[in-house]
Amino acid sequence: MAEFTKVLVANRGEIALRVLKTAKAMGYETVAVYSEADADAPHVAFADEAVCIGPAQVNQSYLVIEKIIEACKKTGAQAVHPGYGFLSENTDFCAACQAADITFIGPDPKAIELMGNKRLAKIEMIKAGVPCIPGYEGADQDEKTLLSHANEIGYPIMVKAAAGGGGRGMRLVHAEKDFLEQLKTAKSEALNAFGSDEIILEKAVISPRHIEIQVFADRHGNCIYLGERDCSVQRRHQKVVEEAPSPFVNPELRQKMGEAAVNAALACEYVGAGTVEFLTDDAGNFYFLEMNTRLQVEHPVTELVTDVDLVAWQLTIAAGGLLPKTQEEVTIEGHAMEVRLYAEDPALGFMPQTGEVLRWQYAQGDGLRMDAGIKEGQTITPFYDPMLAKVIAYGDNRDQARRRLMASLKKIELLGVRTNRGFLFNILQHEVFATGGATTAFIESSFNNDKSLTPHPLTSWQQALAAWLFYLNAAQKNSDALERGFWRNSNPAPTWFDLVCVTDKHKVAVNVVNSQEKTFLLQVDEDEITVTLQAFSENTLRYSEQGVAKTVSFAFYKNGVYLNTHEGCVFIEDMTHAPAISADSAGSGLIKASMDGGIIDVLVEDGQSVKKGQTLVVLEAMKMEHSMKADSDGVIKSILVSKGDQVKGRQLLVEIESENVAPEVESA
Repeated sequence: MAEFTKVLVANRGEIALRVLKTAKAMGYETVAVYSEADADAPHVAFADEAVCIGPAQVNQSYLVIEKIIEACKKTGAQAVHPGYGFLSENTDFCAACQAADITFIGPDPKAIELMGNKRLAKIEMIKAGVPCIPGYEGADQDEKTLLSHANEIGYPIMVKAAAGGGGRGMRLVHAEKDFLEQLKTAKSEALNAFGSDEIILEKAVISPRHIEIQVFADRHGNCIYLGERDCSVQRRHQKVVEEAPSPFVNPELRQKMGEAAVNAALACEYVGAGTVEFLTDDAGNFYFLEMNTRLQVEHPVTELVTDVDLVAWQLTIAAGGLLPKTQEEVTIEGHAMEVRLYAEDPALGFMPQTGEVLRWQYAQGDGLRMDAGIKEGQTITPFYDPMLAKVIAYGDNRDQARRRLMASLKKIELLGVRTNRGFLFNILQHEVFATGGATTAFIESSFNNDKSLTPHPLTSWQQALAAWLFYLNAAQKNSDALERGFWRNSNPAPTWFDLVCVTDKHKVAVNVVNSQEKTFLLQVDEDEITVTLQAFSENTLRYSEQGVAKTVSFAFYKNGVYLNTHEGCVFIEDMTHAPAISADSAGSGLIKASMDGGIIDVLVEDGQSVKKGQTLVVLEAMKMEHSMKADSDGVIKSILVSKGDQVKGRQLLVEIESENVAPEVESA
């Protein structure tokens, strides 16, 4: 039996904090690790001890096995919980822990290695009698061999990286003429992402459900399943909404899939928490997809419907204990849903966002759970995955859980960083999802025209509200009492504000209608809005409009204000007294970084002619590549960065001298 009293969590963010809480509750001493960029992160402050393991870049900190092992030795931690991501499914890390006599809270290296390779895993699943999608998983990776098998399987067909996941190295091929080109792209992507270009082929299951089974096994030969999770709502093979139980799965199908998942776990001598993922068609046929040899991001929905703490089970089993329940004792009650709150802007192609968390508040109450790893004052950097929190709700039935989750999203106040909140809310209220009909094709087929996916200008009310906030803030600064700041013995002329949101400009007037009653008239173009002030504090404005009391949260930042809106926060600048600026306008030739990140390629040289829309620099941030493009035709005047540089958002990267600029004429 493995004995340990101190647990180190080799991760960051919400999952590190979530694991630390359970470990502490069970009486274990806890250790956090952190990079220099995460020094003020909540998980660092929560742990009993914390060790800095290097710079912000993951390949110099969270992915360095030797630094994690050294942190264990330095603090006396006898066990490591890897969370998910980073080193959680790394065979070498697991083996290194065992070699150092440190308990790895997860499966053995053999199981991780087997299930980490889709080709080998599928071969083993076929041997174990687990239903698999027809395809090719052979060792011969010659292009002609793969093409021959693809033609034999029939199109459409999925080309998949054997060593990967998360949609990388994966291509859907509809016809033979496209196969070799798509194969080449998939192999290249797989080699860059996973260090292996090994490929498997599978018959494409069109518009399936993505159903996964939570399994748990101990070292005494016991293995059970704890129901299923429906993860069908996905964007580019990345899960967006997860729920338990699935609205599609009936008790009979649940048992069949559960037993198949247990067989899969037993086939690889699995220990601990694992997830076996399946694709199901409309007829209820299901096929093995992959096995994740770790705790899943979406594990809270299983915890809520089974009344189980999966991390507590992991710790118990890692210490050599028995499974706390038998299969017969596992029950599923109620319904749970989870969405992933990301620092990204759906209206800008889901571009990751960075910034300082100026305000972070959320609803608490019956059926609500928030797994987050952020706090006010913290800076969201470009170095890590953009997930900020998991918003989770539980109810007696699916519709109650969905309503609670929607209400929870609406009450989130996250200012300083753009998020996908509106995108998530709109999915939950969509008729197809609400009625339980969403498949993996849902976003592409039923949701691709949602308003959250395209930029749209500020509403008249948002413009008016921003101007009013600037007015009230100035009034408060100019007087010891807010009311005296705008009190007048007669109605004065309106105060005009010039506002800018991104590149859109707005002109808004604030009129004091009755200073004693605190009534204002806000004018935006032809729209007039009458409001009455009730309370104005550091981050909250309470007012009434047409007899209805309302509250909005905000945060002033530099010369602007962040407003809490349905889509997330928007930043509006007060440019009323600013000098006219044209240098950074469209077509200015000043190419700036879209966000904090690292320069991974510079594709032009000084003096080179370029066309509008041509990629000049490639920026990597939050695991994604972003192309910085020319905003006009012209000639490269100067390049201010090099490959490998770290840059800040809005930092000048390249200057273009426009070909449209008229030459200077010497005076006579």
